[in-house]
Amino acid sequence: MYSFDIQIRVRYAETDQMGYVYHGNYAAYFEVARTEAFRRLGISYKELEADGVGMPVGELRTRFRRPARYDDLLTVRLLLRQPPEGARVLFEYEIYNEANQLLTEGHTLMVFVATSTGRPVPMPARIQERLAPYFSEDEVDSPVLPVPGAIPPDAPAPAAFRK
Repeated sequence: MYSFDIQIRVRYAETDQMGYVYHGNYAAYFEVARTEAFRRLGISYKELEADGVGMPVGELRTRFRRPARYDDLLTVRLLLRQPPEGARVLFEYEIYNEANQLLTEGHTLMVFVATSTGRPVPMPARIQERLAPYFSEDEVDSPVLPVPGAIPPDAPAPAAFRK
């Protein structure tokens, strides 16, 4: 399993009239965690795109347990509980406040696609190599996808990602 934590301070502009972090901002928090986790592993989104590989979001889920508020220092934890399969990788997230209370849980299912066609492609070998040390044969459990291989690796990308 791979885990990565990053801290984000809630800005005033990210809150709604009730003083809560507006729900749409959580997708951006997840993206910051994903991008920085990959950067820590030596994987660059910019280089992937230059090589003709994109990673659009195929699915986004967010569950709010408690609100985050202006000026809270949040810890966004990214978890890869299972190794990526085929063209897809499931990122799970937990967001905590400074009191270590779980505020939010979520996941994004990302799809590796050829930017020229929008069609799924296998995960690039260099990403497999960087992630391989974090997984053993028995690390295939996930509360989001309880059945390993539930999404066929050769399943077409959602229509919205096709060109």
